Amino acid sequence: MASVYVDSLIKSFALVPPAAIPAIVDCVLASSTTLSASQLFSQLLDILPCILQDGWNSDSSQPMKIVSFVAALFHLVKRITETGSDMLSLLIWKGLIPIFKMSSVDDKELLTQIEEMMREAILHRKSWKLMEETLVLFCLRSIGIYIGMTQSEEDFVFHWKRESPICYREYELDDSISVPLPVACHILVSLLDTSLQANSSWKVNGNDDIGFSLKLIWDLSCLVIHMLSQCTEHRSCAIRYLLPAIFKALTYIYNFNVQVLGSFYALSWSSFSRKIWKCCSSLFALGSLERHDAYTILSLCLNSSIDAKENRDLTDEMFDIRSEDFFWEEIRKGLVDNDAMVRKLSLHIVKLCLRNEGILHDRETSQFRTSSFVYNGIVDITSKNVFGETRQGKWAKEESKPLDVGEIDNFSDHWNGLQRWKAFILLYEMLEEYGTHLVEAAWTNQVRLLFQSGPCKNNIDPVGRYGYEIQMETVNGMLNWLTVLWERGFVHENSQVRCLIMQSFLNINWETHGSYAKQIPEKFILGPLIQGLNDVAHHKDFGLKGAYSSKTIQDASNFFLQLCGNFDKRTRIRFLYGLASVARQEPFIRAGLMALAFCLSSAARGATVSEGNKSNNTSCYERNINIIDKVYCLNHDASELLDALGIIIERCKQHFNPKYRLQVCEQIMFTAYFALDPCDVPLNVLLHFLSTIPWEFINFSSPLRRKIQGWFSRIKTNDGNDSEVMRNIYNFPIKFVKHQHVLHNPVSFDDEDLNAWVFETQRWVRIFFLTLTDTDQLEHLLMFLKDCGTDICKSSTDLDWLPVKFLIIITGLIEELQYIGKNSSYFYRVKSIDQNEVESNGMLGQLSQEEVSSVYEKFQSIFLSFVDELLKFVKSASATFWYFPIVKDTTLPSSIGRLGGPCQRRLPSFTTTSVLQAIISLKSIVSIFCWFTLIEEKSMHSSIFTFLWNFSSKVICSPSYDTETGSEICLAAFEALVPVFRAFSFDFSLVFDFIRTHNKLLYPNMEDGSLLDPLLFNFLRSINGLLINGILTRSRRAILMNWKWLCIDSLVSIPYNMTAHGGHDLKSLALFSDSCLKTTFFDIVESLENASESSVLPMLRSVRLILGLFDSQLNSQTVYQLVHSSWILHVSCNKRRVAPIAALLSSILHPSLFCDPSMHQIDSGMKGPLKWFIEQLINEGTKSPRTIRLAACHLTGLWSLYPGTIKYYIKELKLLSLHGSVAFDEDFEAELSENFEAKTEVLMLAQNPYSEFAEAFINTEMYARVSVAILFHKLSKLNYEVQEGELTADMIAACHSGRMFLLELLDSVVNDTDLAKELYKKYSAVHRRKVRAWQMLCVLSHYVDDNILEKVTSMLHICLYRGNMPSVRQYIEIFCIQTYLKFPTLIQKQLVPILRDYNMRPQALSSYVFISANLILHASEVSMQLSHLNDLLPPIIPLLTSHHHSLRGFAQVLVYTVLSKLVPIIDSSDLSILPLEKKCFLDLKSYLAENIECVRLRASMDFFFDFDPNVITTPAGIFNARNEAYDFECVAMSLMEQVNVFLNDVREDLRYSMANDSITLKNESFKANGNCRKMDVFQNGILENGVTEVQNYSSTDFQKKITFNKHERQPLNVDTNCYSGIAEFPRSLIEMEKEDLLLGNLAHSRCIEMKKLKESRQQFILVASLLDRIPNLAGLARTCEIFQASALVVADASVVKDKQFQLISVTAEKWVPIMEVPVGSLEVFLGKKKHEGFSIIGLEQTANSTPLDRYSFPTKTVLVLGREKEGIPVDIIHALDACVEIPQFGIIRSLNVHVSGAIAFWEYTRQQRGKSI
Repeated sequence: MASVYVDSLIKSFALVPPAAIPAIVDCVLASSTTLSASQLFSQLLDILPCILQDGWNSDSSQPMKIVSFVAALFHLVKRITETGSDMLSLLIWKGLIPIFKMSSVDDKELLTQIEEMMREAILHRKSWKLMEETLVLFCLRSIGIYIGMTQSEEDFVFHWKRESPICYREYELDDSISVPLPVACHILVSLLDTSLQANSSWKVNGNDDIGFSLKLIWDLSCLVIHMLSQCTEHRSCAIRYLLPAIFKALTYIYNFNVQVLGSFYALSWSSFSRKIWKCCSSLFALGSLERHDAYTILSLCLNSSIDAKENRDLTDEMFDIRSEDFFWEEIRKGLVDNDAMVRKLSLHIVKLCLRNEGILHDRETSQFRTSSFVYNGIVDITSKNVFGETRQGKWAKEESKPLDVGEIDNFSDHWNGLQRWKAFILLYEMLEEYGTHLVEAAWTNQVRLLFQSGPCKNNIDPVGRYGYEIQMETVNGMLNWLTVLWERGFVHENSQVRCLIMQSFLNINWETHGSYAKQIPEKFILGPLIQGLNDVAHHKDFGLKGAYSSKTIQDASNFFLQLCGNFDKRTRIRFLYGLASVARQEPFIRAGLMALAFCLSSAARGATVSEGNKSNNTSCYERNINIIDKVYCLNHDASELLDALGIIIERCKQHFNPKYRLQVCEQIMFTAYFALDPCDVPLNVLLHFLSTIPWEFINFSSPLRRKIQGWFSRIKTNDGNDSEVMRNIYNFPIKFVKHQHVLHNPVSFDDEDLNAWVFETQRWVRIFFLTLTDTDQLEHLLMFLKDCGTDICKSSTDLDWLPVKFLIIITGLIEELQYIGKNSSYFYRVKSIDQNEVESNGMLGQLSQEEVSSVYEKFQSIFLSFVDELLKFVKSASATFWYFPIVKDTTLPSSIGRLGGPCQRRLPSFTTTSVLQAIISLKSIVSIFCWFTLIEEKSMHSSIFTFLWNFSSKVICSPSYDTETGSEICLAAFEALVPVFRAFSFDFSLVFDFIRTHNKLLYPNMEDGSLLDPLLFNFLRSINGLLINGILTRSRRAILMNWKWLCIDSLVSIPYNMTAHGGHDLKSLALFSDSCLKTTFFDIVESLENASESSVLPMLRSVRLILGLFDSQLNSQTVYQLVHSSWILHVSCNKRRVAPIAALLSSILHPSLFCDPSMHQIDSGMKGPLKWFIEQLINEGTKSPRTIRLAACHLTGLWSLYPGTIKYYIKELKLLSLHGSVAFDEDFEAELSENFEAKTEVLMLAQNPYSEFAEAFINTEMYARVSVAILFHKLSKLNYEVQEGELTADMIAACHSGRMFLLELLDSVVNDTDLAKELYKKYSAVHRRKVRAWQMLCVLSHYVDDNILEKVTSMLHICLYRGNMPSVRQYIEIFCIQTYLKFPTLIQKQLVPILRDYNMRPQALSSYVFISANLILHASEVSMQLSHLNDLLPPIIPLLTSHHHSLRGFAQVLVYTVLSKLVPIIDSSDLSILPLEKKCFLDLKSYLAENIECVRLRASMDFFFDFDPNVITTPAGIFNARNEAYDFECVAMSLMEQVNVFLNDVREDLRYSMANDSITLKNESFKANGNCRKMDVFQNGILENGVTEVQNYSSTDFQKKITFNKHERQPLNVDTNCYSGIAEFPRSLIEMEKEDLLLGNLAHSRCIEMKKLKESRQQFILVASLLDRIPNLAGLARTCEIFQASALVVADASVVKDKQFQLISVTAEKWVPIMEVPVGSLEVFLGKKKHEGFSIIGLEQTANSTPLDRYSFPTKTVLVLGREKEGIPVDIIHALDACVEIPQFGIIRSLNVHVSGAIAFWEYTRQQRGKSI
């Protein structure tokens, strides 16, 4: 029977709520006489595990059933009095712990209900001891297992393995049973909270509950310290559950003692807070998650500090985190963190610190926002008007009033730290919360007031002062917190705010604030400020018109100029080093790197200006420098700075614009000039720094060279002697040639060593000649050269210097001397112009022209003194190539270079050294030979040449070797031949007879002409044999191939150099036979496809040179092979460099081939080889801007030379004319200016006529069509010569090709799908192509002749009739003007009838009027002008009355221009005898001349008639300088566009004037106070003007259709006599009266319907007068109609007529009342509505805005929407009753105003519907 009760009870658990369970249990016990409470408890407890086995995830009712089960068990425990404690223990072990083990933190409801039952049971039985031994023990043990605590923790109260006396065996405490960590924490917190609530007084000792609480608090505090150092999950549980409970407990029990295992421990709020702060300090040093948790912990600690302060023991010193400097430092870091939540937490902590002192209220800190602060007691000591007299300043002042910032009382006290804290929080919240307009309004003013708030104390006594107050009391403290604001502003998501904050910072006048600038933290300057300057938003004017600067850069320079004043030398260098080192860490945009360079130069210059005028104030930088270890000396600091400056120069090289790089280098050089002396750094560092500067920037034509010379001019000592650095420069050669090597070990070096020595020497030579101010300074160097030169042959293995280094010095000196010789004359011309500037800057140090000659003479005499010895040494060194020991190959080095570098020589080390010495010795003797040739020194010329000729003959005649070592030495010999052959090509004419004699001795039967055939033949045979034998590795063969092409390039260039220097005819020289040239040519062609990129230039140059030497023509098959091979080579190159592309063009499209028609088209009609090549080239040019530019340059030059070939390329010409690349090739100009080979190869291209004009566009996307325009303009002159009768083949070809291209392009603009479009967007691709086509057609208009005249004019009229934009139409008009001026007879035949067609579309008619006016004005003869005037002016005059305003204004301008120039001024006395027509014209002229509007219309347009028709159709007229202001295809604004702009402005002025008059009248009606009648009239007027209230009633039943009889639709006859006698007439009147009555009834019913409709509308008015965008207004109209608004208020009701409005609103404006309230009347309107009982609500984010979902809308509501960007103005905010905002959770902090209004309106509608229900 008992089991039946139990089963029924268990079934009820799932059906009955837990609150009803006790009653049910009591009923069961009362109904059963055999079932006691103990038995029922045991049975239920035994059944519970079975229920828990299924869990509760699958059944949603299972948790409720378990809660009911537990409720029954707890109720039974209460009923059992005698053994209740044992029963409770059983319930815990067998019931609660299994439930807790299965639960999770998500089961909040279940846990909460069970804990509430447990709380009642504990309080009922006072079972604290039991809880301590059971549940607390178990939960602590579970937490310990999770966090990995050891069992030896002495401060832990409970031992995990201790057996409870009431613990059953199956629940012994082993590690397999535990509850989840969050659940265990939740249970312990619940037990602690229960124990705290159970005690009313904490002064009573001995109670179990008190002891329980103290032990548990101690234990939890120990757990928390462990958990905070654990993983994120453990730390999160401690922060979420345990920390709040501990702090809450410690605020009531501030301190206590607890006994743990016989030892006593003390715990207080202060001691626990210290431990927490220590944990937070360690968390700050970890990742972002740990920092976030640390800020959360600090907020919990500070939250509890107020209550703890009230309850603390006065004898205990309370720990205050705010006194820790590290705390404030971390808070500042948090305020500028990238994580928005971290920033909010940091701000919340700051507010808590201030709230603890009563500065802020709880409401302000809990919502993470602060209300407006009133700042009193501040006096602006600089000016009575804080904002000045500017309109923006006045607006900012008005905007700042509602924020209560800027209210200044005449009060002499200064701000204290608390007031500054308020200002800081306001400014910070502006950045985080407020709109952009509010930041702009208040930011600058508040920062200024902070700076002017009175003197701060640099050093104050911290005793008795709070940490937060000290933070704002000192200059350093205030500036530290201001840097937080600036740093946060620099990275604001709104670019306008970023610019505002940056300009506000840079515009501060730091000089008026004493040493404030010196106190700004260095990490802010070197971090956020420089990063902010690297923001592109601050440099919108950067790069405009070639100026690589911006206002921000200039302001930043001024700031650093003020910042670095009074720095000593070492402080300055260390600061500059830190500033320059930023470039190593951060990537910089172009403007950012330029800003960094300017800041560096300004900082260096500022410190120099203030040198010797030290201030007593020590900056933070100087204090930091004082701490630096004394080991860092000044020279070390200077070296570090130069290295950092060199990195900036290297960074600027990534940007290819040479002007930009030059400007960066200039600023860096200024930094070094003002901050350092060259004597402060070691020579190697100085050499390295100067080597980073591009050589073209320090050559003789660059001003940077003079800056460097001026820098070195300061390194003289006080006594006038040379400084140490100068001595190091002079002694460099002596130290350089010294070589330290191990005794008895042979000296060895490789290519890398040699390259390093060459580089080091080049750096030294540059500086040496830069610092050379007197020829006497050469004595040391000349003496060294003489001594080493004469002893060079005496070198032995035990010498301590290397001859090879001496040879490197000779080569470097000669290269520099050659460069000086080429550029000295230009330099002196520049120097004479800029002499004053050089002297004013102190940058002297350049030799005079006489001194340069003296330098040449001294070096010449020195070289002559040892050239014989040097030649002997070269002969002995070169013997290595053929006198080397023949040994078997040993283990040779790998051919793969180290670290991926060039391949290594496969030779033993000692052999490599000998080979390299031979190569460098040959290079040095060649350099001397070339220099002697340059200075015309012939004494040693023949001997050196004889040696070189014999050496080359010996190399090419030497047999090849079958060993790899021998082959490698042969390869080295050919490497040495490269400079030798280059010397031959340098000047071959002086040894012409020597070669002829030499050849006759060796080849007696050889013809006299082909002098160089043996040399070239033998060279090819020898080097090809070495390549074919296969002994060399693949990488080494590639190196040999490169030497081969370089040698051939030098050899075949000899005839050209002889022609250039000696005046010989190229064909008459005949140094090579055709057979020799063809052999070489085919050898090159066969190798083109597989050539490496390094061989491209010499191979293509050789092809070009050989084609110029051929006497016979090549066949098309051979050229096909050349074209295909070269194209494969071109495509295989990874990068499109300028030099290879130019070499390809000049080689393949060689004039000798281009003039042959068979190369363009074969007789069978197939494409010729050059035709195929050009097609491929143009096709690739669409993707490569530099390819299309270079191709256009070369092709147009060739077409101008050979006009007969143009007919084959009409399609390609059209592509070039329409080409326009979006990509900008910035490094094109850089390669031309920096790369000598690129410049040389571009000069080899066929040049266009008017090259100066073409060069202006070389780096623009218009260059291709400009080149084509120049080509046909030049050929047009030949066309005129054809018309004059002087016929040549080129003239006929030019005329024919021009006509062909003209007709092809005209046909395209008429019939092409894109070019013939009439509807296209402005600046679209179609628009651009149309402009390009008609620009080219204007140039081609000169080719119109009688043969094609009719066809051309017919297509022209088609284009004029079509719709085109004015920028296109103006070129069509120019073409027509040019055509009709050329053929005036067509005017009477074609133009006059067209002008009389007044039904023509206005756009076309305007064009014909413009054409006619220009024909009258620009006819060649006066008689022709009068004839045109008589024919064309009469049909134009009626257009002065055209209904089309644009056409009318256009005609006025043109007619006045014609009349003013062609109608003579006649004396007024003769007016009576003038014919009527002339009087009319004179009066018309007077009216057009004197009318104000006509004068205004002409004022900006007269310039358009200044053009010359003969000039406007030339390239200079189309692409001329007057169009520089127009970025779109060089198109100027047409006359029609200017007329339209003027008329639109007039119309806008008229509309504005009418609107102002209307506003004035309406404002007067608003201002009539108390006159309700006027208000009603105004509103009725608004409704009548807005939505047509007349249509209100008549349009309600819009489906009702009123029809009339047939006779009623007839027009009424005015003569009423016709109705007399008609019998039906009275009956008609009766019917009409009936119809009137019917219409009256219909109108009355509609009025009733309209009244009902108005009553059904919601009492909601949406005010959108501040909005001006039509899509937003139309969308709001649609929203208002959908939700039945009373009215939509707009600023201008005429917006409903706009097409775009009607398209979006979908007729909503017909069904919703539209009220017109201008912005000026909006405040008055809102006041009236408030008087009528409406609540005025604004939708805006302010400091006191209420979230939309928490606001209860009144029934009568006016909702005001703000402007799209600025929001609601301040004056309107004053009139609002409340502000609501839409809660937002994303990154973007704003919604579209239409969307926001719709959301708010729906929320109002939802609330009103809820009220009605």
